[in-house]
Amino acid sequence: MPPAPLCPCSSGQRYKQCCAPFHKGEAEPPDAERLMRSRYSAFALRDAAYLWKTLHPHHPLKARPEADALRELRDSAQSHQYPGLVVLGHQPPDASGLARVLFFAKVFEKGKDRSFVERSDFRHDGAGWRYLDGVLKLPRELKVPPESLTLDTFPTD
Repeated sequence: MPPAPLCPCSSGQRYKQCCAPFHKGEAEPPDAERLMRSRYSAFALRDAAYLWKTLHPHHPLKARPEADALRELRDSAQSHQYPGLVVLGHQPPDASGLARVLFFAKVFEKGKDRSFVERSDFRHDGAGWRYLDGVLKLPRELKVPPESLTLDTFPTD
């Protein structure tokens, strides 16, 4: 029997033990980093329902009709490939409950590199961690290699 597939989130763990319990609704990610990893895996696996579920109520997409947002998430996931993720840093929740994760997402669309670095903000909504918003930079906009960035050195301008 072939080995179980590795998780798309690049954790090095098998999908079944890593992000699958979150995607199946069997558990909630315990922190913002695990939520971010599970969302990357959901894009790779084209799980638009999970992506919708894990948006914070204040995320702009939540103001749109669910069917429209799901179609947009599904279309985006289906037109891209997600070969890997590098977590560059994470900040536990501050006094206001905001947690941050900095990551380098490797993404391709029809052979073109669409990779980016994002500093994402997350908040717990009472049920679980949810994606609030983020600041995204393309590698060509950076003065240093993406993998060398930290939360402190990520350019927000």
